[in-house]
Amino acid sequence: MGRGGETRRAQAGDEELGAAVARAQEGDESAFAVAYRLVQPGLVGYLRGLVGHDGEIAEDVAAEAWLEIARDLGRFRGDGEGFRGWTATIARHRALDHLRRQKVRPRPSALEQDMLELPGPHSTSEQALELISTEEALALIAKLPHDQAEAVLLRVVVGLDAPAAARVLGKRPGAVRTAAYRGLKRLAERLGDTRGVTDDGPGPLGESR
Repeated sequence: MGRGGETRRAQAGDEELGAAVARAQEGDESAFAVAYRLVQPGLVGYLRGLVGHDGEIAEDVAAEAWLEIARDLGRFRGDGEGFRGWTATIARHRALDHLRRQKVRPRPSALEQDMLELPGPHSTSEQALELISTEEALALIAKLPHDQAEAVLLRVVVGLDAPAAARVLGKRPGAVRTAAYRGLKRLAERLGDTRGVTDDGPGPLGESR
């Protein structure tokens, strides 16, 4: 699918999510279930990148996050993508709480300890990630430097654009675009497939999906 088609699909998904969130804020429980269905897969994938590949732990952390999301839903203001970013921020905080409680660091090769200091792509991500399963993708992402790993998780797995991912991480959008670009380029190289992954820097990632 071309970039235009991908963008339209993402926009349609976020429009559906935004509408569901608005209804859920009015007390529609079925709408909250729709929002959960749209957000949960990416959220769990992101959490598995933060707390490790044990899906059960990631699910437990996600459940804690959803309790907070449900409790504070009335305070949320924004659209569908804004909701993805808001939920990712809450989930990130719960993941960091879990790591502190367990006194476990993120995988040293991926998310280093300075992640706890709390400071996102189009064709390149498709080329790199369409070749492998989710399990393989998460394993490869875990081997990236922490800034690249988390940027890739937020951009590709959660589905945020660079400004939204930057808000989650407390960084500038340009820094997130660069980290995501470099991370995805490394993934493509590790897959032994660099077709179409150009060396002209992070410029293409500056476009919103």
